[in-house]
Amino acid sequence: MTRHDAVLVLTCDYDPTADLVLRHLTDRRVPVVRVDAGADLHRGAKLTARYAADRRRGVLATASRTLDLDRVRAVWYRRPSNWGAPAGMDGQDADFARAQAQWGVGGVLAALPGAHYVNHPWRIRAAEHKPAQLGTALAAGFAVPDTIVTTDPEQARAFCAEQPAGAVYKPLWNAPYHDEGGRALQAWVGEVRPHEITDAVAACPHLFQAKVDKAFDVRLTAVGEQLFAVRIDSPDLDWRRRQDLITCTPLAVPASVRASVARFLAEFHLVFGAFDFAVDVSGAWSFLECNPNGQWAFLPPPTTGAIATAIADELQKGHAA
Repeated sequence: MTRHDAVLVLTCDYDPTADLVLRHLTDRRVPVVRVDAGADLHRGAKLTARYAADRRRGVLATASRTLDLDRVRAVWYRRPSNWGAPAGMDGQDADFARAQAQWGVGGVLAALPGAHYVNHPWRIRAAEHKPAQLGTALAAGFAVPDTIVTTDPEQARAFCAEQPAGAVYKPLWNAPYHDEGGRALQAWVGEVRPHEITDAVAACPHLFQAKVDKAFDVRLTAVGEQLFAVRIDSPDLDWRRRQDLITCTPLAVPASVRASVARFLAEFHLVFGAFDFAVDVSGAWSFLECNPNGQWAFLPPPTTGAIATAIADELQKGHAA
């Protein structure tokens, strides 16, 4: 079966969040091809791209469908698996195969002519760097807590001592970490005092930030020009730690924040962004971070439904968006 003007969804096999959007597209009779490129490549999927003369042609074939890569209206880069190697291949051969898949298949799917990306994978990666986020947030007009990224323990101690309300540590990237039993560990945002900072800071860059005397948190999900904000009340400094204890309430977005969100997305060429803010007792919003591929299905059903509809709208419009 060949599907023209289809929406290509790149995600893993089990992704309930993607299912919410795919139901909308199915109800609207928008052709959808769902592929987990990193895994499907070794489950019978085949990809061919040809570049000749003044045009390129490409075909992605799975066990059930064939997609003309020149006729893709939109690509939703959701949560695909990591690039893999064929079963039974290991060592340098496996490393080589994974690299070729990433740069070959990944490169082809990231360069589809006329396709509207939500978001483009290269844009996602560029926007995931916290130092780049902080600089862009300042330029966009957000209020940003005083922050330092350093490998100097003395600078870190001095910075934390200067903060009237205290300081917090947050990782620059949530790299996989496990205890001795193989259980996954998570580095949550946590308070840190000057005397707790050791010379181990010199081992790699660390990010320390002034603690916001917050009244509550905000998760703001942006889909194009549509913004969906909820107030999050939590007993924890990092609300992600025990999400079963949070309460979420829809919240209006101040005009100044709305304008800064638009500038931030434009700078990174993003269509989607999951922003986190801390709001203090005076009502001032402080930018904490933006996840360009963040989760949103944990939000209250009305908000989740509205976000799913907005993403489906964006994908259905395609390059005309």
